[in-house]
Amino acid sequence: MMRALYSGVSGLKTHQTKMDVIGNNIANVNTTAYKSQSVTFSELMYQTTQTASGPNAATGTAGKNAKQIGLGSVSGAISTAITTPGSSQTTGNPFDLKITGDSFFIVNNGKDNYFTRDGSFYVDAAGNLATTSTGYNVMGWGVEEATGTIKQDVVQPLRIMSPENMTYPPEATSKAYVSGILDKNDTNAASSAGKTISVSIFDGLGYAYTAKFAIKNTEAEGVYTVEMTDILNAKNESLKSVYKVGSINDIATFGQDQVVTTTTLYSLLDGVTYREATATDPEAYFKKTGFSETFSDYDTKKVAGIKYEVPNPSSTVVEYHPGETITLRGSGTLSKSDLEEAFQFIYVKDQTNGDYYYYDDGNGKTYTLRGVDSTMTAAQQQQVFQDWQKALGKTGLANFTVSMDPDANVTFSFDQDFTFDGETQLESGTFTKQISQGEAYGLDTNNSNIQYSFMVAPDGQAQVTSTETISGNTLIFDTGTGEFKSINGADSAVLDFAAMTTNLVGENVDLSHFSDVDIDFSKASMFNNNGTSTIAMVSGDDKGLGSGRKLGELSGVSIQNNGMIYASYDNGQTRLLGQIAVASFANASGLQKEGDNLYSATLNSGEFDGIGVDVTAGGGYISTGVLEMSNVDLSAEFTEMITTQRGFQANSRIITVSDTLLEELVNLKR
Repeated sequence: MMRALYSGVSGLKTHQTKMDVIGNNIANVNTTAYKSQSVTFSELMYQTTQTASGPNAATGTAGKNAKQIGLGSVSGAISTAITTPGSSQTTGNPFDLKITGDSFFIVNNGKDNYFTRDGSFYVDAAGNLATTSTGYNVMGWGVEEATGTIKQDVVQPLRIMSPENMTYPPEATSKAYVSGILDKNDTNAASSAGKTISVSIFDGLGYAYTAKFAIKNTEAEGVYTVEMTDILNAKNESLKSVYKVGSINDIATFGQDQVVTTTTLYSLLDGVTYREATATDPEAYFKKTGFSETFSDYDTKKVAGIKYEVPNPSSTVVEYHPGETITLRGSGTLSKSDLEEAFQFIYVKDQTNGDYYYYDDGNGKTYTLRGVDSTMTAAQQQQVFQDWQKALGKTGLANFTVSMDPDANVTFSFDQDFTFDGETQLESGTFTKQISQGEAYGLDTNNSNIQYSFMVAPDGQAQVTSTETISGNTLIFDTGTGEFKSINGADSAVLDFAAMTTNLVGENVDLSHFSDVDIDFSKASMFNNNGTSTIAMVSGDDKGLGSGRKLGELSGVSIQNNGMIYASYDNGQTRLLGQIAVASFANASGLQKEGDNLYSATLNSGEFDGIGVDVTAGGGYISTGVLEMSNVDLSAEFTEMITTQRGFQANSRIITVSDTLLEELVNLKR
């Protein structure tokens, strides 16, 4: 009877244990990466009242089974469904990770390694990848500096946002290439400035510059010169002025100096006359000019709306030198609207005294402007003249006359002095100003790289020989196919930076932060493109290598499905920061739960070797922005809860009935 009581008690205990496990499962139904547990019951020991006997051939009796009375049940095992994956929960957080497969993340509390399926991570203040719940470091492999590849060694904390990872070093530009069409009919290439192309480059410190080049025609078809004309910094300042050197070639050269000589027949420009040299005068060129070209002060001294002419022009040639003056006669009629609009005069109709213009000088003083008539005294007339000069904003007007008609139109006549700007001739009222020989033929003589020599005929036609010094390269195309042929006999030319130079005041200038740039021209061509060239220069080669870069600031971190962690920078570069290592166990169910979604290795799970494995080694992978949910099945747990409740209830009945039997036994003595 007592055995039945104790069997009931053991049943109650085992079912209570199972209910505890079920309760824990349900409590963790929303715990990240929680693995549900289940209880397996085992029989307790048995009391044998009669052992088994075998059959007896001599007596003919059969064998008998043993007689055994069980003593109840016990919890045989509590198993964890550790290999059953939970569902995926999308979070959008790039540091939330989920493992597909049977492996575990490795985390460390500073002393011991633990294992978890909970991939809810963040980056702490020191830049370490850590668990959000406990702050344990996520472990993985670092990068071999020499090769830039992952070194699969003993796992270490993944410090992905260390100070050295926050920036990516700059790199000087070392390569560039030219592509596109250079149309031989492009007027830009035929101009003195040439067809301009440019390329952006970086120095070794990450500063950006623009190197400018000019492509120019030569006399030979398919042959061009390419020269470097300037290098500008990000502020659009020439390095010539920044470093205070005499020439941009003191900083960088592009090819060797070349001397190109060309001889061309030129005619005088329209309106230009040629004077041969005499015993007393050298040869000279003159061009008909207007007043604004002849006089240095014409624009500032002229009165708006008044026409000027030379009084009593001589038919002989009169010569004037710079700084000399001549008196011109200014005359004309300004209408009422001219005076009101051009000079902002105010017209007033005075019925008693006639018509007036009132002029305010801006200082509160008003002038009465009117014509001169015979009733005025000499002093009054002189005052009228002075007032008109002030009103018109001009002084120095002589022989002034002014009259006003009934419609308020004012007629002026006065003499005014103007200053000659250069050597000038006057004949019959026409001015001809002496110009330079280059201006006479339309040549740009300001280019110090080009020297001109002239052989002039009596009619002014000239055979002009230009000698141009070009610091550049000779670009040659195949005139039959239009394809690139060579630049200085090769496919590329080098923009060669000096390592050191000396400025105009004798100071040394360090240029070692620049790198020479090898520029490939082989992709250029010379085809007909309706006079428009598309030729352009691009930094880097056709694979994007050697383009250089600025200093890069960290702009993002991404984790690949193999656990490799990459940093992205705003200069377009990426860097491998490390790889998340995982642990695999021969018997993952043998891991010991440590709370906080952590497991530790046991003798039955298999030891952790300290190195770990690549998550993809067993066919697994890591998903980002996703967490693994609990694998608890509520429907199964509720079903188990019902059966456990019934089992507990049945075992309680054993105790109740046994108690009743014992009570009857005790009552036999009554």
